[in-house]
Amino acid sequence: MSEVEKLGHLAAIDYGYTAKASFEFDGPKFLRITDLTSEGVDWQSVPQCPINEADLNKHKLEQNDIVFARTGATTGKSFLIKETPTAVAASYLIRLRLNDSRCLPEYVALYFQTKAYWDEIERGISGSAQGGFNASKLKELLIPIPSLSEQKRIVAILDEAFGAIARAKENAARNLANARELFDSYLNRVFTEKCEGWEETTIGNICSSVEYGTSTKSQPTGQVPVLRMGNIQNREIDWTDLVYTDNSADIEKYILQKGDVLFNRTNSAEHVGKTCIYRGEQPAVFAGYLIRIHYDRGCVDGEFLNYYLNSDEARRHGKIVMSRSVNQANINGKKLKDYRFPLAPIEDQKKIVASFNALRDETNSLEILYKQKFTALDQLKQSLLQKAFTGQLTDKTKELELVI
Repeated sequence: MSEVEKLGHLAAIDYGYTAKASFEFDGPKFLRITDLTSEGVDWQSVPQCPINEADLNKHKLEQNDIVFARTGATTGKSFLIKETPTAVAASYLIRLRLNDSRCLPEYVALYFQTKAYWDEIERGISGSAQGGFNASKLKELLIPIPSLSEQKRIVAILDEAFGAIARAKENAARNLANARELFDSYLNRVFTEKCEGWEETTIGNICSSVEYGTSTKSQPTGQVPVLRMGNIQNREIDWTDLVYTDNSADIEKYILQKGDVLFNRTNSAEHVGKTCIYRGEQPAVFAGYLIRIHYDRGCVDGEFLNYYLNSDEARRHGKIVMSRSVNQANINGKKLKDYRFPLAPIEDQKKIVASFNALRDETNSLEILYKQKFTALDQLKQSLLQKAFTGQLTDKTKELELVI
């Protein structure tokens, strides 16, 4: 039977240090919430901070410390320090340093991944006006404490299992990346090599005009969705994060027609120039940061135009002509009309689109399959954690056979 103990009785729990982060100081590393990633901490990318010797001695991170995010979207996220340069934790982190020989830091770090732990974090957040989880609450958190030999056994089994799960996820991610690269390679090869009979022209020559969308403020609910730049994802419209309008004049003027191609004209340089095609999924209008291309539907297939504008050739041209400020980039309608466009015979365009669509559908099917695999692996990890912290984890636990 495991003992149950409050974390505050097992560890010193302290807030991090308040300072200004900079890469210009010659001081200790200044670990922030944003530096805690699913892959761990990349210490090379962590900034420094100015600090006097007394505060450094007080806040310095040591091997086997656990840092804990106490506020923000990642509240509750933790990281076990195994190797560290001279570093301190920032003030939005809490440092937990075990001082009770009954408990292994690796065991506590594993407990911080369990559903029981996260349920406590959610309850603590919901009861907080600021939406965080402070040191006082962390000290009151209860944790089961089996014998040291049992803790070591749990850590050894889960380390091996989680290593196998991580490798399985890496392999799945690599296979998915390869499938996406295959599609992109084919797409770019078609538009790089081009076929006999293709005419080199411009967007301006194959469209009557380009049109900016509505500037009217959108609402959380309403009659018709307003597509924004965030709704353009992977050459498609993402319908999951919508705002709306009831403005009848806007609806009449900016209502999308099946086959319309939308171009993202402003955002970060990474996102400017992305496009999507509207296929009539549901009535919608488009916002002012998007441009509708009124292309000649007699000689241009909208799907072909959409694919081309997402090719490397078009994206390279966009990077050359876009205007840039500190945090924004922009390609206006005039620059868009100057884009080169490979005008193939319309029947060739349709055949190429059909081949793109077939490969896209195959890639999308693989993506669904791999996402299901990621979900299954995450569920397996939680199942093993549940067994470990309820005394049900044996060396022959059925789930272990799936990963070891």
